[in-house]
Amino acid sequence: MPAIHVLLAGGGTAGHVEPALATADALVELTQSHGFNCEITMLGTADGLEARLVPQRGYHLEYIEKVSLPRKPSLDFLTLGPRLRSSVKKVEQVISSRSIDVVVGFGGYVSVPAYLAARQAKLPIVIHEANVHPGYANRLGARISEHVATGLPGTKLAHAHVVGMPLRKAISELNRDAMRAQAREYFGLDDRPVILAFGGSLGAARITSAMLGAQGSYGSAGIQVLLSAGVKGYAQARAQADSGVVSVVEYIDRMDLAYSVADLVVGRSGAMTCAEVSAVGLPSVLVPLPIGNGEQKWNAESLTTAGAALVIDDASFTASAVRQRIVPLMKDSQRIATMGAAAATLGRRRADQVFARFILDVVLPGGAA
Repeated sequence: MPAIHVLLAGGGTAGHVEPALATADALVELTQSHGFNCEITMLGTADGLEARLVPQRGYHLEYIEKVSLPRKPSLDFLTLGPRLRSSVKKVEQVISSRSIDVVVGFGGYVSVPAYLAARQAKLPIVIHEANVHPGYANRLGARISEHVATGLPGTKLAHAHVVGMPLRKAISELNRDAMRAQAREYFGLDDRPVILAFGGSLGAARITSAMLGAQGSYGSAGIQVLLSAGVKGYAQARAQADSGVVSVVEYIDRMDLAYSVADLVVGRSGAMTCAEVSAVGLPSVLVPLPIGNGEQKWNAESLTTAGAALVIDDASFTASAVRQRIVPLMKDSQRIATMGAAAATLGRRRADQVFARFILDVVLPGGAA
């Protein structure tokens, strides 16, 4: 049986790793249905989330040095060239040893060396950009490849085709109603309405502080909170939380169960979060992270325009804002339902399959038809 060999460059945060893994799963499934084997190699860094998640999913992982591009003039500029060349050389070795046929990048630290090594090896490059405002890595990639896919409309990259955000099947095929009882038992929650609050894989001190600061208002409102505080904030949050109304966890591995138990999501507006709440039809209150190129603010725009989400800027997200805006929202079951229905209209549940076909159309003679 013929085989294709795919290198996926998506390391660092869940926003890069999860869509890469969802794409890997879809590629394996799709190629097998067309009489091909697909050998997946993931590219990442030793201290990224991929170091744990990729082996768990059964894929081969190759490490390179993290090459971050300084945003301001600093001494890091003096070592950027040698570090980048070293990482590119490592990727070239991976391409050769793993007989790579195509390089697929999702942005982030490892994508620039991957794109440059692929160009040197004269391999096709496929790019997936999740954010409305792309980062440097994918802006560079889009200058050397015509095969560009995006998660959201309005992304300003040449040759862009909107495919949506590849999501793992546990999310894209989730039946929240069917899973709710199991989810309550898993997290030790009762039948009161639930706010699911999280700040990504590392947590968010701003969200944790505001949600805990308002916990005195939850009991009288008849609601409870499932709060993912992250590894750095977990111990302090656990000590401060009133266990009768706030359940604190360090990290949520089973996001399918977390979404199943939730009535409202409070979190950052990373591209992955926006795609997932849309796919599962959950209303949200989004707190854009005010760093980088402002992409989180723009990621939330389609949700707010549709009436599926509220946005509160980071500086304004305080315990007072939670008491005055989020607790009353949780009491308005009709508005919660309307927002959830609006979110569902934006969901792209088969984006993993669509993007996998996009890749195979590039690398296989005749595509994946």
